Amino acid sequence: MNEYVQQKSWFSRNWIWVVPTGGCLLIIILFAFGIGAAIFGVSKIFTSSAPYEYAVEQASKNPSVIELLGEPVETAGIMQGNISTTNDSGEVNIKIPLKGSKGKGSVTIKGEKIDGEWFYEELYVIIKETNEKINLLDKTLEGI
Repeated sequence: MNEYVQQKSWFSRNWIWVVPTGGCLLIIILFAFGIGAAIFGVSKIFTSSAPYEYAVEQASKNPSVIELLGEPVETAGIMQGNISTTNDSGEVNIKIPLKGSKGKGSVTIKGEKIDGEWFYEELYVIIKETNEKINLLDKTLEGI
């Protein structure tokens, strides 16, 4: 007598651990993507702000910074600090990591937004290797 026994599918045999494991894994993945999207969104808002763009632009075109960091001078990580704005007023106090072909540093910017216009109290680059401070607000050194 020939008996034919149909074997259960893989899922039928293993559903008891697949469903909870897969559900937890799905929740973890969705959570990670959500956190990543939030961080990316917030950092995109900061990097497109006027003070951030101004600080990076001033640092990347300053002859002293270019001489010490090398070209091109570009951002090298996540900024630290805060930017707060309400209507036409606000404050900024941030530190942005920089890198060039010769070294690393950071640009610091502190200022205030009054009637829609930014006024900067401090704007300087610190060279990591030497701790040298380059004042980017000192226009008398431009072109040297």
